[in-house]
Amino acid sequence: MAAIDFPKQLPWPLQENYSLETVDPMIRTSMVTGRSRRRIRHSYVPTYVSASFIFNEAQASFFEAWYARTLGNGLEWFNCPLQTPEGTKPYEARFLQIYEGPVLVQLSFWRYSVRLELRRRPLMPEGWEQFPDLWFGKSIIDLAINREWPKA
Repeated sequence: MAAIDFPKQLPWPLQENYSLETVDPMIRTSMVTGRSRRRIRHSYVPTYVSASFIFNEAQASFFEAWYARTLGNGLEWFNCPLQTPEGTKPYEARFLQIYEGPVLVQLSFWRYSVRLELRRRPLMPEGWEQFPDLWFGKSIIDLAINREWPKA
């Protein structure tokens, strides 16, 4: 993981317009017969996150300086807490381009919109797709283990 962390003093992204986009790794080639052939173009499958933040004046000022100086104007990878179908946890990310904004949204609050690239695709740990009953029952298993063996 990157050694730079998203500042814990800054709020997490808003849910409004928060989205993930995964690039299709497949390529389709039309054949003379009318059929098509699909194959993997590349094994690296980037996931992009579109998000917005609302910062007060102090947070906005700090964010811009952190982006410019700590991240080298957005070039560096950093650990950022994000929500994905895999869960809410830190993901290694970097900015695809400079943030949009700031846009004044109230008397002293500023909106920034960002587009991030995740270093790895947010997938459940490898192998769990072979055990769907355990995966979908994991919350019950976790509850039972913590209730029955809390000090183990």
